[in-house]
Amino acid sequence: MDHMVENKVSATPAALELIATLQSEYGPILFHQSGGCCDGSSPMCYAQGDFIIGDNDVKLGEIGGAPVYISASQYDVWKHTELIIDVVPGRGGMFSLDNGREVRFLTRSKVCATPN
Repeated sequence: MDHMVENKVSATPAALELIATLQSEYGPILFHQSGGCCDGSSPMCYAQGDFIIGDNDVKLGEIGGAPVYISASQYDVWKHTELIIDVVPGRGGMFSLDNGREVRFLTRSKVCATPN
């Protein structure tokens, strides 16, 4: 079961184009916003079914028809932030579907208004 919040994620045109390419190759995909470790804070892209969404994951919304998740503990830190998924030159995360394409997904952010 996932928790859904008001849409807190968007994508640039370049990201939507890469998402469409990956969907044509792998079928339905999903994103999980990494919390650090090996791949820094990159959004990781997986074929749906290749990554298990946990009970504590929060669904931020969808981009290009792909759901985007983040852990509840990381969401608590970023809850006043809109995440913007973009594409930049480089290599994707080791297990992410964007790896090996010489471009990778990157998370940019914009602080949202906070309630008083």
